Amino acid sequence: MTDGPERESAPCGPGGPASEDLGEPPPAAVPLHPTTAPIIGAPDIVRDPAPLLAEVVREWRVLTARHAIERDLWVFGYASLIWRPEFEAAEHRTAKVHGWHRALQMRSRINRGTPERPGLVFALLSGGSCQGMVYRIPHDRVEGELGRLWQREMPTGVYDPRWLQCHTPKGPVTALAFTLSRRSNAFVGRLEDPHLVQLLSHARGRYGTTLDYLLETARCLREHGIRDREIERLVAVARRAGLAA
Repeated sequence: MTDGPERESAPCGPGGPASEDLGEPPPAAVPLHPTTAPIIGAPDIVRDPAPLLAEVVREWRVLTARHAIERDLWVFGYASLIWRPEFEAAEHRTAKVHGWHRALQMRSRINRGTPERPGLVFALLSGGSCQGMVYRIPHDRVEGELGRLWQREMPTGVYDPRWLQCHTPKGPVTALAFTLSRRSNAFVGRLEDPHLVQLLSHARGRYGTTLDYLLETARCLREHGIRDREIERLVAVARRAGLAA
């Protein structure tokens, strides 16, 4: 989730149970000391989102031309898109992608933190696997809904949009996903627990705290029957520190 527009949280939508997602261990990251300095980092690099949107629309048209039966657009959600989707989906399913994993390693200077005390949000990083949800947007609404989604996820062009193969209970689908490069200035790496506790205790942006964001993501994954051991570990860290019930 980027620092674009964000609406209030809504109840998780219905979804069938997913098998336990133990995934693969994420790749090693550079350890950070428990201080606010590493996460403040350099200023974010802004890319023009318009050409990125135009390229995704072009690629979607190519995909639909090759596969005329499936003309709708699928979007893969792995965090806040699950508990606060930005669009009305005609269908949703649990889904798993290989080669990517969910990680609370993306800096947030507006929505869940400030420039002086940044927060964190989840990102989709290369390596491992990730279980989330896919949402189908009817083809006649794709370009309009993509515009709205772009305003939310890509106001600064921080993500690298990718088409990922998603495995669902009804078969595979190719879905649009928003991934983050480790070369991005918004990537902070894996934080040591003392630093994470400090951040969860204080990071607050215009849409609430990083702690609330973490707990809401954990709650919605549980409601959909999705297990993520790293999120469970992060919630346990927050509980041991007295930050969550």
